[in-house]
Amino acid sequence: MSSNADPLQGLSEVHAQALLAAHGPNELAATRRHGWLHSLYEVLREPMFLLLVACAALYFMLGEWREAVALSVSVLVVMGITLVQERRSERALDALRELASPRALVLRDGVPRAVDARELVPDDVMLLCEGDRVPADGVLLRAHNLLVDESLITGESLPVAKEADAAAPGGVQHGAAVRVHAGSLVVQGRARALVTATAHRSEIGRIGAALNDIVRERTPLQEATGMLVRKVAFGVLAVALGMALVLGWTRGHWIEATLAAVAWAMALLPEEFPVVLAIFLAIGAWRISRQRVLTRRMPALEALGAATVLCVDKTGTLTENRMQVVRLYSADGHMQRIGTALSTAGLAPAFTEVLRVAGLASPADTADAMEQAIQAACAQASLPARPTGWVPLREYPLSPQLLAVAHAWQPERVAPAFVAVKGAPEAIAGLCGMPPDRTAATLSTVEQLAHAGLRVLGVARAEVAREALPARLADLRFEFVGLLALADPVRREVPQAIRRCEQAGIRVIMVTGDFAGTAASIATEAGIDAGEGILAGAEIDALDETALGERLRRVRVVARAVPAQKLRIVRALQRNGEVVAMTGDGVNDAPALRAADIGIAMGGRGTDVAREAADLIVTDDRFSSIVEAIAVGRRIFANLTQACGYLVAIHIPIAGLCLLPVIGGGPLVLLPIHIAMLELMIDPACSLAFEAQPSESQAMSRPPRRARSSLFGDAGVWPWVVRGLLVLGSVLLACAAARAARLDEEGVRTAAFALLVLGNVALLLSYRTGDRRPADGAAAVSLAMLASIAVALGMLATVLAWPAARDLFRLAWPSPAQLGIGLAIAGCNWALLALVSRSLGTRRPASIP
Repeated sequence: MSSNADPLQGLSEVHAQALLAAHGPNELAATRRHGWLHSLYEVLREPMFLLLVACAALYFMLGEWREAVALSVSVLVVMGITLVQERRSERALDALRELASPRALVLRDGVPRAVDARELVPDDVMLLCEGDRVPADGVLLRAHNLLVDESLITGESLPVAKEADAAAPGGVQHGAAVRVHAGSLVVQGRARALVTATAHRSEIGRIGAALNDIVRERTPLQEATGMLVRKVAFGVLAVALGMALVLGWTRGHWIEATLAAVAWAMALLPEEFPVVLAIFLAIGAWRISRQRVLTRRMPALEALGAATVLCVDKTGTLTENRMQVVRLYSADGHMQRIGTALSTAGLAPAFTEVLRVAGLASPADTADAMEQAIQAACAQASLPARPTGWVPLREYPLSPQLLAVAHAWQPERVAPAFVAVKGAPEAIAGLCGMPPDRTAATLSTVEQLAHAGLRVLGVARAEVAREALPARLADLRFEFVGLLALADPVRREVPQAIRRCEQAGIRVIMVTGDFAGTAASIATEAGIDAGEGILAGAEIDALDETALGERLRRVRVVARAVPAQKLRIVRALQRNGEVVAMTGDGVNDAPALRAADIGIAMGGRGTDVAREAADLIVTDDRFSSIVEAIAVGRRIFANLTQACGYLVAIHIPIAGLCLLPVIGGGPLVLLPIHIAMLELMIDPACSLAFEAQPSESQAMSRPPRRARSSLFGDAGVWPWVVRGLLVLGSVLLACAAARAARLDEEGVRTAAFALLVLGNVALLLSYRTGDRRPADGAAAVSLAMLASIAVALGMLATVLAWPAARDLFRLAWPSPAQLGIGLAIAGCNWALLALVSRSLGTRRPASIP
C-alpha cells in the first residue's frame, strides 16, 4: 500500500484532490459525438444538393427569381428532413447512462464520506457493504463474510467468496480472491479495500481500450449502395458534360445547354439511394424502439436481416440473471418440483418445512441472489419471513472453515431457542452427524443436481436452551431437514424465440463462461440442441484458426469461454462466411460485441462498456425483442429492394424527356424546377411509403438472404427497367398526341409533365400486384403509400389549376379533351404495368442455398 494511505484514516482530502488532478476522473471516455455542423457538411456533400444549388445560382444569374427561390426552398426542405434524423440514438443512450449515478463510500481524513464515484483516486480506501456496486479496482484490506457477484466481468453467474490477505495488505501480486473489480456487486458481507486502479487503468477500462483496436467494417448494403452511386454518378456526370457541350456548340445557347445538362444529371443521378437507405434505417430504428430496442448504429438493422448466426451469452440474456428455487428434497429423499403457482396447499409438510427452515436461516434484508430466491419461494408458499412473536437472538455468519449460515430465534412462549442453518450440503451433513451411507446418498443427489446446472443448499435445524447457545455451530446437534435446488431460470420467452430463429435459418450458439454441465442444462431448457457436443474454452486454446472454424460449423454450445476466446469465436464464424450477431451485457462481452457484424447489448443489466460497443441495445433485456429486430431487418431489406427498383423505374422516363431535345430537337420539355417538384413527390414515395409497406407473411420462415445480395433482389434491375420504359412510352405518346393537336411549347410540356406524374402514380399502384404477399391481417398497400399517391395528384392539380403556379412551371391549362386523352393513356399504362408486375414479379431477396 502506498505510504500516503492509512487503512484506518484513508487519504487526506488535499492529497485526494491532487491525485484526482494527476490521474483524472474515475470514468471511461465516451464515444466521440459529431455536432450539427458536421451533419450539415455531410448533407451538403451529396451531389443532388450541389446540383440544386448550382441550378438556383444559374436562375439567379438569369434574373429568374421565382425559379431560383423555388429551388432554394426545395434545398432547405430536403436538408431539414435529413438533419432531423441525426443523433436520436445518442440521446437515448445518454438517458440510459443517467439511470444510475454511482456513489462511493471512502475514508477521507479518517471520516467515512460519500463521494461521486468519479472522484475516486488510487490509494483511496473504499468501504463496501452488501448491495454496493464496486466503483473501482481494489485489493482487500479487511473482509467479513464477503461474497461478490462478478458476472458482468467474468460471466460467472454465481457469487465469489473474497477474503483479505493479512500477510501483506495492499500487495499487488495476490490472486483473484483478494481483489475486487469495478462493476462487480457485493451480495453479502462488508469489506475495506484499497483502490489500485481507476478509469481506463481498471479491468473495465482495459477491456474498453481494447475496443479501439477493433475496426468496424461497412455493412454489405452500405458497400453495395456506395459502389452503385459512384459508378452511376460518374457516368451520368460525364454524359451531362457531353450534352452541355453538344447543345451549346450546335445551338449557341450555352446557358440553356447548361440547364438542360443539369436537369438531365438531376434526372438520372441516384442520389436518392443513400438518402433512402438512411431514412429506411432511421424509421426502422424508430419502429424497434417501440419494442424497447435502441439502435446505436443504424446500418446494423439491415445487417440484422442477413444474420446467419446468433451468438448468445447465457447469464442475463437467455437467463433472468436471478436465482429461483426449482426443487425441494425432504430428509427421506423425496423430491418436489417448484412451479410459479406455489402454495402451502400444494406442498407436503416435509417440503413446507424445508422452505420454512431455509427462510428462517436467511436475513430479512439481503442482496444475495440465493437468499432472495428463498424468500420469494417462502412468500409464494405463504410462509412468513419472521413468524409472529419470534425474536432473533444471534447470527452465525459464513466462514472459510464452515460454509454455512445460521440464525437463532426465540419463539413465543417456547423455552428452547430455534436454530435454522443452511449452506453447502457437505457442511450441513457434517453438522448433522449423518451416517456415511446417508451422507453418500445425499451428496450423490447433490452431484447430479450440480451436473444439471443447479446450485444446491442443505437445510437443518436444532433446538437448544437460550442460555446454552454456543459460540460455534459445530457444538450443536442438528437435524437434517432436506435440500434446496436453485437455478438461474431461462426467460419464459426464450424457447419460442429460439424456435423462430431456427425457422428463419438462424443458428443460435450459446457462449458462456459457466461449466459444461450448467451450459448443457440451460441449453436444453432454452431449446438449443447440444447434440453436436460442447466446445470448451480449453479446447478453443488448443485449436488453430482453421480447426476452430471447422469445429464451429457444428457446435451449438460453448462453455468456459473467456473474453479473448469469445472474440476468436466471432472472427472464426466470420471467416466461415457467417453474418454474426452477438448478444451480451458484461464488460467481458464488449470486444466480441464490437467485432461482430451486429453487436446486441442487454441494456437493463448491462454495463456502459457493453452498450458503447454494441450496435443495438435491448433496454428491457427481453430476448424475444432480438427476434423482432431480426424481423424488422428483413422487412427493411425487402422494402428497400422495392424502393430502389421504383427509383430506377421512375428515373427512366424523366431522363428520357430530358434527353429528347438532344435527340429530336425542339425546346426543353422538363426544366430543373420540374425535376425539383418531381423529387418532392418521389422522395416521400420511395422512402416513407415503401418503408411502411407491411412485412411478407413468410419473412421469418425463409433462410437469410446472401450478405452481398443485389439491391434489386434475385430478379435484378431489369423488371424495373421494363416498367420505366412503359412509363416513358406513355409520356412520349402523350407528347406525340399534343404535337399532333398543334399545341404550343407549354401545351406539350403540360402533357408530358402530367403523364409523368400519372405514370408515377401507376408505378406505385402496380406495386400491390407483384408476388409479394403481406403478413396476415395487413393491408396490401400501406396508408403511407396511399398518402403519397394523394399528395402527387394534389400537387399536379394545384400546379395546373393555380395560375401563378402554372406560370412558374411554364405549363398550360389543359382542355377537357386533353384531360380525357391523358387519363386514358394513364389508365392503359397502369394496366400494362399491372400485367408486367404479375408476369415478371419482383422476386424476393436472395437467400442462402
